[in-house]
Order: sequence, then C-alpha cells, then structure tokens
Amino acid sequence: MRLLETISHLAGKYFAVWVILVAAVAYFVPAPFLPLGGYITILLGVVMFGMGLTLQPVDFKLVLQKPLPVITGVLAQFLIMPLGAFGIAYVIGLPNELAAGLVLLGSVPGGTASNVMVYLAKGNLALSVAMTSLSTLLAPLATPLILLVLAGQWLPVDPYAMFLSIVQVIIIPITLGLIIKKILPGTVEKSLNVIPLISVTAIIIIVSAVVSANVGNIASSGIMVFSAVMLHNFLGLALGYGTGVLMKLDESKRRAISIEVGMQNSGLGVALATAHFGPLAALPSVIAAVWHNISGPIIATFWSKKTVKEDEIDVMEKGQEPHASVR
Repeated sequence: MRLLETISHLAGKYFAVWVILVAAVAYFVPAPFLPLGGYITILLGVVMFGMGLTLQPVDFKLVLQKPLPVITGVLAQFLIMPLGAFGIAYVIGLPNELAAGLVLLGSVPGGTASNVMVYLAKGNLALSVAMTSLSTLLAPLATPLILLVLAGQWLPVDPYAMFLSIVQVIIIPITLGLIIKKILPGTVEKSLNVIPLISVTAIIIIVSAVVSANVGNIASSGIMVFSAVMLHNFLGLALGYGTGVLMKLDESKRRAISIEVGMQNSGLGVALATAHFGPLAALPSVIAAVWHNISGPIIATFWSKKTVKEDEIDVMEKGQEPHASVR
C-alpha cells in the first residue's frame, strides 16, 4: 500500500507532465489508443466516484454559514467562462464544432485540481472546495441550459440528453462514493492516498483516446484551439480575481475565486463533447486538460510567494487539506 501511495503522490504531482507525454505518444502513434474512446464515460465516472469518496460535510457547511462568497464565485464561474468562450469563439472565428466545444468547456463546473492549486496559492481552501462541490451539483441543470442558449447556433443541443449524461457521469458516481464512505469509513480512509493514481490514470486514458481520434484535426487547428484555450483560461483567472475585488472580498478569497473560475472540469468537457457533439468538439477540453495543469501551478507558485494576512484565512480552513482526487 505504501508503494501505491508513493506512486499516487508522484502521479498527482507530475500530472501535467504525464498528460503531455501520453498526448504526444497518442498523436504520433494513434492506433493503440483508438479503441479506448468507448470507455470515456466510464472513466470519468471513476474520477467522480473518487471525488465522492473525498467529500466531507464541511465542504457544504460553508455554503450555509457564509453563502455570499460561494454563490458569488459559482455565479462568476457560470457567467464569465461560458460568455468568455462565446466571445473568443466569435472573435477568433472558430469552426462550428470547435466553437461549441469551447463554450462547452466554459460551461462545465470547476475541477478538483483547482482545490490543490488554491491550497498552494495560500488561497481560501474552504471556499474553493465549497465552490467545486456546489458547481458540480448544479452542473446537470446549468451546463445544458447554458449550452442551449450559447452553443445552439453552431450545433444542435439536446438539453435533456445532456442532463441525463451529467447525472450518469457525475451525480450517480459521487452519490455512490458518499454512500460507500458512509458504510465503510475505515476502508475509504485507508485508500484516500491512492485515489490520485486512479484519477490521473483515468484522465490520461481519456486524453489519449481523444487525441488519437483527432490527429488530423490537431494538425490543422491545434494552434488556433490552443490559443483560444489559453486566452479563455487567462480571462477566467483575471475576471475571477476581479469579481473578488468588486465584491470587496479579502485576498485569500480573491485567489480562490480566481483559480476556481479559471480551471474547469476538462474531463467532463471531453466526455460530453464526444457523446453529444463529436470528437472535434472535445479538442478544446483535451487541450485544457494539459494547459490548466500548467497555468495552475504557475499562478499558485507566484501567489505562494506573496503572504496573506492570517486573519484573511477562514477559520474553517484551519487544518483542512485539499481533496485527494484529480480532475
């Protein structure tokens, strides 16, 4: 078990490196990875099951005790990122499928890797986890409706089918994780340190499957999509921080909202795009899976060198560690 924990720690720590390496291999040697495309939904369910195992009551307690920062952050996430993606797609002139895929990336909830980045950035971890949890639970309703309004002009959107997909790959696995944790708390506690290995492996397989299926598309549109994803991420980080400033929140909460808004659940984006729009629409989420795990550590490292006043860190955050799962 200790060996697995060590491997799991390394897998989580160097997640972006593994994603880049596997994506490169899948691009140059796609054939072995093509059959994996049929397992994307199952693999994302595994990641969400791991998130369910790591959730704690305190993750939702903040929503009730201090709702304003949480609600502000979640509203910012579901407004800034979809509208930002919509504007970028128009300005750059992305083809229909890629435009819909970028809006889809902007419409999914935050990813759990953002919790780790907030922790490293000396941000308000309790707020970060609460935002991730709440946005994830709202996703079955928010994501399909946002897509219907913003992406329906490019590709047909079936909100009911997408609602069912999100329930299947997010809500049900998370609920099962919570149930298992309730029934077998001791066993779950012992296995928490291994969850990053399972999550990282699942995400890497998802990325390799989509990259292998989009070799031609990446060659023709890769630079354009990468630029769009980078700009989208920067917009989310900047406007997320600006939202905290506008609401006169303290520095630790500004950092948390910035990172939460800027980093998306790219795995969910890949699964939904592949199932409802086509493999090309999954390309923005695939690139985001790599880029968000590069930009996240960069901004976390920058902020980690800038101190935050002790009284700016929420009391609920004391002693709390970031979730073990990786988006």
